[in-house]
Amino acid sequence: MEHQAVGLLEVYGLVCAFLAADAGCKAGNVTLEIFDKNKPANADSLPVPLLVTIKFRGRVADVKEAMAAAAEVAKNTTGIVCSHIIPSPTSDTEKMLKISALDKN
Repeated sequence: MEHQAVGLLEVYGLVCAFLAADAGCKAGNVTLEIFDKNKPANADSLPVPLLVTIKFRGRVADVKEAMAAAAEVAKNTTGIVCSHIIPSPTSDTEKMLKISALDKN
């Protein structure tokens, strides 16, 4: 299996995540992996008390395009916490990318 780059964009709130993910998928030839969520200890002081991580997969150039489009939408919605592109994740990183708190009760 060919390794694909992964783009990680953490934003404030699920609505922002959906809007940003939609824009990213329209901008680059990428696929989405399951979102992840995090409710940090200081959640009450954040613009939205839930952080959501969007995961784009594809070629590096496509992931960059998707991330740029998604970031633009997120900045104009509730905001970005952080973002990063991993051009070639290791097998251990690949295992961790499959974990998501959204499928936990």
